[in-house]
Amino acid sequence: MTFKFEILKNSKKSKARVGKIHTPHGAVNTPVFLPVGTLATVKTMSPRDLQEIGAEMILSNTYHLLLRPGPDLIREAGGLHGFMNWPGPILTDSGGFQVFSLAHMRKVKEDGVEFTSHIDGAKHFLTPKSVLDIQNAFNSDIMMPLDECVPYPCDKKQARKAVERTTKWARTSKEEVESRAESGGTLFGIVQGGMFEDLRKQSAEEIAEIGFPGYAIGGVSVGEPQEEMFKMLDVVTDILPDEQPRHLMGVGFPSDIQGAVKLGADIFDCVIPTRLARHGTYLSYEGKVSIRLAKFERDLTPIDPTCDCYCCKNFTKAYIRHLFWGREILALHLLTIHNLRFYMRMMADIRKEIMAE
Repeated sequence: MTFKFEILKNSKKSKARVGKIHTPHGAVNTPVFLPVGTLATVKTMSPRDLQEIGAEMILSNTYHLLLRPGPDLIREAGGLHGFMNWPGPILTDSGGFQVFSLAHMRKVKEDGVEFTSHIDGAKHFLTPKSVLDIQNAFNSDIMMPLDECVPYPCDKKQARKAVERTTKWARTSKEEVESRAESGGTLFGIVQGGMFEDLRKQSAEEIAEIGFPGYAIGGVSVGEPQEEMFKMLDVVTDILPDEQPRHLMGVGFPSDIQGAVKLGADIFDCVIPTRLARHGTYLSYEGKVSIRLAKFERDLTPIDPTCDCYCCKNFTKAYIRHLFWGREILALHLLTIHNLRFYMRMMADIRKEIMAE
């Protein structure tokens, strides 16, 4: 099965929709949340765990996997699917976010980005073509082109230059994919523009004009207020074609996702649920709660009695708190299971609500 996106239901109340993405490694129901597996693993989780919580697609990171273990080994292992033994679809980002997050270790040039490896200090130069070569070695189902993600806040001149580069690199990337006999995964376009409405419009119009099977909105969740992010998303989804999926990159907290779905976003990814778990925090609709609190020392109830995850069905707050303070890895594993399952249940509830309208 090649890539295909179908819309099953449009909301009558907002820009939200329920859809299905078809990929060579299976179908994905949208709106969807992707657990982040930066280094070809979702931290503390096995592929079996991910399947049990209902994850349908995961995200891995091109830049980090380029540095270690490298694309040649991953290709030899049968791509990321074979290397990590994950049977479902995989989306890989391009390294564009690292342009933002590793600003002190890179130089942005007109034809690509030079990075100094945080592992061994070696120099690496990413170009639109090399980023596609790496993702082809990974056998990614969905690939992202090289783009430039600017920080928040940033001046308009910097944001405009990033839009120009992102458009230029997107055009080069599409031409490269079309020139190949075997193009590999499906290439999305990425919209940038910082928190400037006119630049967001410009970027969305330019990327849409190039034409891609799907689109990503980058440069969000970089420190801006939620209302700013929503404002930019609203502008962009009015311009991008309705018939293609839209990935809001690096978002986010439950309230971010719930609001963004109403503004027309279909795909989400974020490290929040796994990172919070490693710091002893679990998620509920009431917000974040620390399992470290003294009030849980003798609490023999589950984290969430309504949750159907392995953690909640089998263990108490008192036990998990005991594990956490004892520095037992199982605590992090159980909290991650719960947090990711919380997101999967939330997305399923969102889809049901839209379908019931």
